[in-house]
Amino acid sequence: MLAALMLAAGLLLMLSACGETERHEGPTVQVNYVSNTETKVEIREVDKPVGSTEEQIKILMAYLSAVPEKLTYKAPLAMGFEVLGVEYQDGSLVLNMDENYSKLSSTTEVLVRAAIVRTLLQADGVNRVQILVNGSTLIDGAGDSVNWMTADQFIHNDGSEINSYEQVRVKLYFANEEGDRLIAAYREKFYSTNTPLERFVVDEILSGPSGKIAGLYATVSPDTKILSVMSKDGIVYVNFDSNFLNVVGNVTTEVAIYSIVNSLTELPNVHHVQILVNGEIPDIFTQATFEKNMDLVTTLEQTSESAGQ
Repeated sequence: MLAALMLAAGLLLMLSACGETERHEGPTVQVNYVSNTETKVEIREVDKPVGSTEEQIKILMAYLSAVPEKLTYKAPLAMGFEVLGVEYQDGSLVLNMDENYSKLSSTTEVLVRAAIVRTLLQADGVNRVQILVNGSTLIDGAGDSVNWMTADQFIHNDGSEINSYEQVRVKLYFANEEGDRLIAAYREKFYSTNTPLERFVVDEILSGPSGKIAGLYATVSPDTKILSVMSKDGIVYVNFDSNFLNVVGNVTTEVAIYSIVNSLTELPNVHHVQILVNGEIPDIFTQATFEKNMDLVTTLEQTSESAGQ
């Protein structure tokens, strides 16, 4: 596979050099590259690959491996590391990188990862992508495990928007073991500045505790889908699908609500939160909008003391 990939990369390089601005009459896909400054993702439109899923993956990886000299991009698969293996099965694509992948700076790794995953998810049949390093789970710059990545984790655009990444530190609220109180924890991560910070916070709540701190528990079902997140006049409107109403463990509805509300109101200029389910306020809610409620917040020490009494 890798030998064929190198051959395809060479052919594509020659084709690219001949017709950088050619028109596309048929379907196209967006190949993502890393800017020379390594501060954003650059996008180039190419003809959509044809053939089986495996053949489309091979062609897209060839594009990701070779860049014409006149372009001001860096090929994400040609940045000092090698692809040791590629495995596709039932919609899942796994790329195994060598140890040099871990030597990328945190910001560069985020951009490389975004460029690779965004591009390969456009192959027919590929629903999720995972990157391994020497066969082990990738650990990001914040020390968190990076597992399966899907299309809704990345924003696609036509290249006219600045698609840069920056590091942010947010305060999130998760449940205690009993599910009746909230415990705050800080999370530091790189995120796309094209993503509203409010959406990032909600995504992180749904992803659950990182596992670095024992005693924190998820408040919302991981099956919950975010339909939309919008902010206006100090109010954040969060619209979930019906899975939001599914109870996680012994977490109370109040704790689930305020894990989101308290986390969002930690952001500047956010004062109230309205939570919708399929565009409507659930009947079980006692009010239309919520503001921060610190009465539910405890600490791990207080939780331990309570458990021992």
